[in-house]
Amino acid sequence: MTIDTTFLRRCICTLERALDGIGGRGEGGDFLYDIYRAACVKEFELVLEQSGKLLRKRLAAFFASNRQADRLAFKDLFRHAAKHGLMEPEAAERWIRYRDNRNDTAHDYGEDFAEATLGLLPAFVADARALADAIEAGNDG
Repeated sequence: MTIDTTFLRRCICTLERALDGIGGRGEGGDFLYDIYRAACVKEFELVLEQSGKLLRKRLAAFFASNRQADRLAFKDLFRHAAKHGLMEPEAAERWIRYRDNRNDTAHDYGEDFAEATLGLLPAFVADARALADAIEAGNDG
């Protein structure tokens, strides 16, 4: 089965550009900093959701039916990805922490949430690229 990662990769690139836009700008008070920070948070959320959606499709091959994969909770997707060699267990744990960051602050869009998310982004971008590669590696070709 071929899984299209085009949108995921586009979101990762947008996240990187937004993160680059923050570079060198001081926290708070700077209008452009606030715009780039908001873009980072939104793209973080998009990449996180797209990653789970596409990983679910990739994992379906390891189950007797697509329904079994469809029933997996987000965190279980990454545990199964590690179990089936699509990623290292340490990477799966990082993805679980990324999700926890999102879940713990789902209704807190204040500066604390945004700043905490910014701290995760360099590793998150690298993990997202690696996951996109792993998803594509299973494509028929």
